[in-house]
Amino acid sequence: MISTAARVEKLRRELGGNEIDAMLISGEENRRYLSGFTGSSGFLLISEREQILATDFRYTEQAERQAPGYRVERVTSSSAWAWLPELAHAAGIKRVGFESREMSVAVHSAFIEAIEEREESSGPALVPIKDSVSKIRAIKDQDELAILSKSIEVADRALEQVSESVGPGVTEGEVAWELEKSMRERGAEGLAFDIIVGAGPNGALPHHRADDTPIQEGQSVVIDMGAKYDGYCSDLTRTIFVGQPGDKFMEVYGTVLRAQLEAEARVRRGMTGKDADAIARDIISDAGYGEEFGHSLGHGVGLAVHEYPHVGPTAEEDTLEDGMVFTIEPGIYIPGWGGVRIEDIVVMENGRARVLSQAPKLRFGS
Repeated sequence: MISTAARVEKLRRELGGNEIDAMLISGEENRRYLSGFTGSSGFLLISEREQILATDFRYTEQAERQAPGYRVERVTSSSAWAWLPELAHAAGIKRVGFESREMSVAVHSAFIEAIEEREESSGPALVPIKDSVSKIRAIKDQDELAILSKSIEVADRALEQVSESVGPGVTEGEVAWELEKSMRERGAEGLAFDIIVGAGPNGALPHHRADDTPIQEGQSVVIDMGAKYDGYCSDLTRTIFVGQPGDKFMEVYGTVLRAQLEAEARVRRGMTGKDADAIARDIISDAGYGEEFGHSLGHGVGLAVHEYPHVGPTAEEDTLEDGMVFTIEPGIYIPGWGGVRIEDIVVMENGRARVLSQAPKLRFGS
């Protein structure tokens, strides 16, 4: 079992800076990160002295087993929201931070109503806090890196196996299914996201969902996939070619590959996400494809497949630090022709990026 004590202490150190007495955690990934609890429903209330996990009868036994450092409070239908003002009053908590990016308007309104209905005292006040836990999660510990490495390996090996059978007449959906089966056979608990398989012109759609389109001779195929292993996600993209590639494909593929390898080699600790993005973007723009690279260079990966840090042209305030795990995935997408994307996961170590993804970067189908 991964210890969450150090993670909770990091959060506690931020309470004073945010001028709050406690933090209310509602996001599923943040809840798991700080407590180890994997149930689908519940809240954490963390103050300087308290660690409370509030959940309903379905999960109380599970919560006690998975989150031994927490006092588990069973929430009933009559106390669905009233537990917060009651516990806050008992602990002398006046200001509670909540995750403004995670909590829905409906849930926030329900808590406010419960607070206002409490007659014994006023408060607590709910204070919106952005990205506090997300930024703590961005720095991965050694336990997390071990799990992430396994998740990445599962996807790598699955792609290597299945790419050998990609050929004329096989549909995108069949490829996606074989990839999912292969990942599950290697221990994945599920998919990190719906698998993308884009053959020919469909490859120009960065988030194309695999369908019944048959793959044809002379087409490129963009495959974007990821496993979920022990809660942690991998994210891998490779572009393969069925048959012998022509000059156009080799030009586009070579540009994307050069941009990706340069970014992996030159990214450094202390760069902003915007700085890192510019390494690859400048190469693609200089080759005449700047308008065809429409997404960010990358994103953080962990309990969520997209998390902090952001690595893109608008990420001026996201600084890359040792321990951060993120993708480097430039792409070129040409409507009516197709696309090329190549994606690795890297970890920043000793000021430089170490590539974790090991799947081959150029494969040709039969």
